[in-house]
Amino acid sequence: MANDHPIVIRPAAGRVVVRWRGREIANSTRALELKEYVYPPVIYVPREDANMALFQRSIRQTTCPYKGATNYFSLRDGADLDENVVWTFERPNLVAEAIAGHLAFYPDRVEIAREAA
Repeated sequence: MANDHPIVIRPAAGRVVVRWRGREIANSTRALELKEYVYPPVIYVPREDANMALFQRSIRQTTCPYKGATNYFSLRDGADLDENVVWTFERPNLVAEAIAGHLAFYPDRVEIAREAA
């Protein structure tokens, strides 16, 4: 971790429920919250707690100089499709290794609710 770009990962409090177009696509009490530098916190949900049947791997890839290579998923249910709504770091850099196997969601494209445990 660069001292000028801190990244802190901790368990997210309570239950995290993610809905897309009214459908529950993830529900977890094991989510992580990643706080990076001056950016708002991002919730990462374990893949095991998501309905992966609705996730379609995208060809989009990007790279974060701090966390590593990023892969994306689109969400599809029948005719409903939203591209590149979800991202994941499958083999993150050491500073972010805790989020391997987790999914993050663009908050303007899904509803992310935090509920008390």
